[in-house]
Amino acid sequence: MSNLLAARSQMAMSLAFHILFAAAGIAMPLMMVIAEWRWLRTRDDTYLMLAKRWAKGTAILFAVGAVSGTVLSFELGLLWPEFMKFAGPIIGMPFSLEGFAFFTEAIFLGIYLYGWNRVSPLKHLWAGVVVALSGALSAVFVVIANAWMNTPTGFSFYAGKIANVDPIAAMMNPSALGQTIHMVLAAYAATGFAVAGIHAYLLLRDKQNLFHRHALKIALAVGGVAAFLQPVSGDLLGQMLAKNQPVKLAAMEGHFKTEKGAPLLIGGWPDENAKETRFAIRIPYGLSLLAFHDPNATVKGLEAFPRDEWPPVKIVHISFQLMVAAGTAMMLLALWAAWLAWRRKSLPDGKWFLRAVIAASPLGFVAIETGWTVTEVGRQPWIINGVMRTADAVTPMPGLVIPFVSFTLLYAVLGVVVVWLLKRQVADSPAIYCEGDDGGLEARDPMRAGRSRSQEGVEHAFD
Repeated sequence: MSNLLAARSQMAMSLAFHILFAAAGIAMPLMMVIAEWRWLRTRDDTYLMLAKRWAKGTAILFAVGAVSGTVLSFELGLLWPEFMKFAGPIIGMPFSLEGFAFFTEAIFLGIYLYGWNRVSPLKHLWAGVVVALSGALSAVFVVIANAWMNTPTGFSFYAGKIANVDPIAAMMNPSALGQTIHMVLAAYAATGFAVAGIHAYLLLRDKQNLFHRHALKIALAVGGVAAFLQPVSGDLLGQMLAKNQPVKLAAMEGHFKTEKGAPLLIGGWPDENAKETRFAIRIPYGLSLLAFHDPNATVKGLEAFPRDEWPPVKIVHISFQLMVAAGTAMMLLALWAAWLAWRRKSLPDGKWFLRAVIAASPLGFVAIETGWTVTEVGRQPWIINGVMRTADAVTPMPGLVIPFVSFTLLYAVLGVVVVWLLKRQVADSPAIYCEGDDGGLEARDPMRAGRSRSQEGVEHAFD
């Protein structure tokens, strides 16, 4: 295995693992805060239990995300020293700001976890709000750095070296706004639907379970709103790509020939030798309309660029199609949920709807993984678009297979541990509740509810 292949494989594996926890770290605090806010508004103790459960899940995901993120920071220096030497003075600011946001999140997460009954309810809620905001900002700053790699700005060359570095201009590069909005919305949509899928599965076993009904309501609201808004950010990104990264757009769409009034291709299999995408459904004028909001606009095809600057077209095109398909399915499900809720004036809990939510639960993370594949692989052969090739940035250090295997094993172990811990969290959910005659909460007979937990679990649900 060559150094370049080993380095790219290790980075891809590390990013694919870390981004799952980064996305959950953005969205889980928001749902946690919404649950606590609902408790303060309604004094329904089910929401309080839900906030505490989600807080524990947030802590688990935060810890693993911190470990995998730290590994990534080491890998940047280990695998790509030439990139760090060149880009460090330019994108050091967003990485530094990400560090501040991360530490802020850690401090206030500690206050949130251990501040129950130690600070006032309102102050405790605001601690959670800071956790949610700092988690989102942490992701925003990292994505800004990645956006700079796609559309580098904020520097100039003088005598073969960088000069006139403007870190603010670098952070405000053309890709920054579209990418950050797209990523944050993707995190909310993916995590919301994943959590909704878990509680939909449990509701199929007992529809009277208030704990899971409230959880499904919040998760669907967060995931559904984000999924509905996601196409807007996708449109913003598409216009940016048409202007600043036309070769990536052409690869995403499997578009080989420069055309006026270019069609939009749905599906298909790109044939790079024949320079055509076979078996695709063609929508006339669709690509020109999406890229430039003009059905007669000219869209550059891959043929307009040197062959050695093409990214791997099949990987990019298929990944993009999967991302769009997953996002579309979630958006349609969100619209279905909204229609059912409006029609029935209550939480949709039909058998087929719950099954659809369960089936859609992994789609958000599929979209995130394939979306990042499009972002990173679609930029190749450049590590900094148009400035530095990936092959010129890789370390000359031999033996990269050893750290690749080592980190892969580390992530595998972390993954198993996280799944085990989260599974315990779900299995240890409070006993099923219903409204008592006095308006409070009481546990139903666990045997009638099909659960093996004792009523003692109700009493410890607040611990």
